[in-house]
Amino acid sequence: MTGHFMAATAARHTDFRLLASDGLRWYSASTEARRGFCGRCGSTLFWDGRGRPYISIAAGTLDDTTGLRTVCHIFVADKGHYYELEPEIPRIADGEFSVPF
Repeated sequence: MTGHFMAATAARHTDFRLLASDGLRWYSASTEARRGFCGRCGSTLFWDGRGRPYISIAAGTLDDTTGLRTVCHIFVADKGHYYELEPEIPRIADGEFSVPF
């Protein structure tokens, strides 16, 4: 999706409100999820796992990120060799985790 690390947050589908969808495009590379992206520039916006109660949101797309903090690193088994992760933050090798809500 990015070829590099990514910062994301999540919201329950029941709490998520999209204010405008002009230019929003969805792509399904598999039956497991679809990805939302900007149809003009291609920026990654969302990851929506089928059957999951939440949608992942690229944190850099939010105007007000007050209160966001890193809670874990996922897919660390595939991380690039050219950067380090904070040692105090939990690591998940393969990305199998639960959103705590």
